[in-house]
Amino acid sequence: MTSPRRLAACVSAVLAGAVLVAGCGARPLSDLHKSEAAAATALTSQDASKLDPSAKTINSIAPDKKLAKLVPTSVRKNGLQFSTSQGYPPMELFASDGSTIIGVDPSIGWAIARVLGLKITINDADFNAQIPGVLTGRYDIVMSSMSDTKERQQKVSFVDYVQAGAAMQVRKGNPDRLSGPSDLCGRTVSVVDNGSSLAVAEGYNKDCVKAGKRKIKILRFTGDQDALLALKSGRANTNITDYVVAASHAADPKQKLDVVPLKGTESLWGIAMNPAEKKLISAVQGALNKLIANGKYHQILAAYNMKELAVKKATINGGSE
Repeated sequence: MTSPRRLAACVSAVLAGAVLVAGCGARPLSDLHKSEAAAATALTSQDASKLDPSAKTINSIAPDKKLAKLVPTSVRKNGLQFSTSQGYPPMELFASDGSTIIGVDPSIGWAIARVLGLKITINDADFNAQIPGVLTGRYDIVMSSMSDTKERQQKVSFVDYVQAGAAMQVRKGNPDRLSGPSDLCGRTVSVVDNGSSLAVAEGYNKDCVKAGKRKIKILRFTGDQDALLALKSGRANTNITDYVVAASHAADPKQKLDVVPLKGTESLWGIAMNPAEKKLISAVQGALNKLIANGKYHQILAAYNMKELAVKKATINGGSE
């Protein structure tokens, strides 16, 4: 039984911020602080799903202690909150189980998390909700085939990770014989609202008006699947989307689609982050550059047959449009 005098001494020590000794029946506060600090800096290696075609490459990546030190404590504690918008193969899509999200974007994101020694949570969100989500802190990074544009740079900072252009998806056999932008005057085009394809379509429409031709009717949708359905159902003559997606669909006989590349539309796609999170931005850029240098980045792209998207270096806000 502890005597009143001894108990009072222990209480006084606590109130004074002194170290608790074993005789008081508790661990030293310094040990507790060390444990908390260790937990805040602990590195982890979370494996990617076996359903991911690049899982073997991802799961071979070891943490980089130097880069990991740049990660903010809150991200280290809660894990990397990653946002994407599935339904954009081969960039973002559901795996064969119907629930696991895979694709170029999640796979590269997972690889970055491995380099930084972080757990990662893949969140599926509407495209238009992603930038607001990263600005409010709901997400740490957004990888959703998002073009790095000057307009978006006013809100977020980008670490550029691939380069891709646009294309027209048309029904098999190209019944409307669309070969380029000039063929779109007077036609109906489906696009994702607020996506880069909308800007492309609006630019072509201006060219039509300038040339004295009929305007392009632009149908806007919140997601890629709805925009594609408009084409398949006949509501639209074509769907303007990213070349990688169009090429993926054209390679699938079930889709019954052809692809028409749109030359001169190539641009950088970026990983969107809150500009205030400068350390996290540097950490992500450093991790991506390490993956490019050691070849893991190229192996991931190859797993999705998208090696042509590769950039030589991860830049920050490199988009010029």
